[in-house]
Amino acid sequence: MIQADTSRAMQMALDAADEAARQGEVPVGAVVLDAAGDVVSVARNRVEELYDASAHAELLAMRAAAVKLGSPRLTGCTLVVTLEPCPMCAGAIVHFRCERVVFGAYDPKGGGVEHGPRVFERPTCLHRPEVIGGLREREAALQLRTFFQRLRKG
Repeated sequence: MIQADTSRAMQMALDAADEAARQGEVPVGAVVLDAAGDVVSVARNRVEELYDASAHAELLAMRAAAVKLGSPRLTGCTLVVTLEPCPMCAGAIVHFRCERVVFGAYDPKGGGVEHGPRVFERPTCLHRPEVIGGLREREAALQLRTFFQRLRKG
């Protein structure tokens, strides 16, 4: 069941990332699923729109899910995101207590899960979610490459 739910959620996240790109944002989308695999929230990057460097898709999706669920902890929830979370988002994932993180493209330069500080592996990490990387990796990476190629040409 988790595989089918995360596959559906990744498509929703990729669609949200497409919308982000159309709005001039870095194409990242995120979805939060509850323990039953139902969609709780969907978000896209809104950094430029909101003039907020912290308005990453993951943070916006987790904040919306917390409000909807009426709890600051997303116990039993899965965060599905098109790009490996950065260190800021990985830290937030710890505090929101997401059970699982599923991401598409790896981010060797800015990632904080499989790259960089590897937040969840730190001895002082308060919560260690299950991590599944590389779901629809090629498609998610292509979205990002295409966006930045167009930006450079523009």
